[in-house]
Amino acid sequence: MEKNNLQVKAINKNVRTSPRKLSLVCNYIKGKKADIALRDLEFTRKKVAKDVSKTVKSAIANAENNYQFDIDNLFVKEAYVGKSLVMKRFRPRAKGRASPIKKPFSRVTIILEEKKVKKELKVKK
Repeated sequence: MEKNNLQVKAINKNVRTSPRKLSLVCNYIKGKKADIALRDLEFTRKKVAKDVSKTVKSAIANAENNYQFDIDNLFVKEAYVGKSLVMKRFRPRAKGRASPIKKPFSRVTIILEEKKVKKELKVKK
């Protein structure tokens, strides 16, 4: 992403949880400032919040190191979840049968945007 776009992205590709559980946490931080989002994730009672926090920190580091953004002006523009691979396991059942167990993985995408700070010109009269 370019500097004139004022956006930066981070993707965590294999998070070991279902997308449904993860989207609850992602919806919780949408639209918040980056530092407030990290603080809220720290005190969230969901186990997945640690992985989302890691992805937000990665996006902040990308913004600071690769694009020289001011981290005080960053906010979470988008946070969305997609499906990734699914591990398939089987549990033995009665009479020689087996029942499937699906262990889904998710992909988290965090997009941060820098708010433009408007500088007001003081006019002397």
